Amino acid sequence: MNREKLKEIYKKYDLEKDDIYMLKFGAVEKPIIKRCGIEKIQNKLEISVQYKVESLSDDHKNVVIMARGVIMGIDDKTKTNVPKKVMETFGECSPDNNTQKYPIAMAEKRALARLVIKMADLFGMHSEDEAEEFKNK
Repeated sequence: MNREKLKEIYKKYDLEKDDIYMLKFGAVEKPIIKRCGIEKIQNKLEISVQYKVESLSDDHKNVVIMARGVIMGIDDKTKTNVPKKVMETFGECSPDNNTQKYPIAMAEKRALARLVIKMADLFGMHSEDEAEEFKNK
């Protein structure tokens, strides 16, 4: 992602320097949105989210959570509040991709981050919650 596009994203969602950091993948740098940035984008777009546990192992170490997001808008003809954009995505967590002691909360965080990125049309960007290797060291 070029710097110009990144500047547009900062401006559009009222982000600050501490909301995104650049992470090197070999010779390439990718923007990673921090939790605070995800929440700012969610609030700016007024995304309401509902969660559903899709799968949970007996020991609670493997979990899949679905997040369903809705952005409401006013219908021009009826002047009523209607869903303008609806999307669903998943967050998963297992011992293979998580070192935290709270896999259900981690799956929820991942689901929210992925949902917000999708609903904001920020394809190609990632959140620090999506993978252990995306954490800012």
